[in-house]
Amino acid sequence: MAQFSPFKFLQEVRSEANKVTWPSRRETVITTIMVFVMVAVASVFFFAADQLIRILVTYILGIHA
Repeated sequence: MAQFSPFKFLQEVRSEANKVTWPSRRETVITTIMVFVMVAVASVFFFAADQLIRILVTYILGIHA
């Protein structure tokens, strides 16, 4: 069974972290903006779909509020 060495583990973690290609500040900002835009588009879509389904169900059930 292999011996666990915290020092060796931390060396390996640091070595692997150095291999990571981190995004630039510009890439991070653009990606964040894209996420917010997609959230806004999705929320408008689901709001419209919800309203359409509500109208159809109230029409089918004959509920007039």
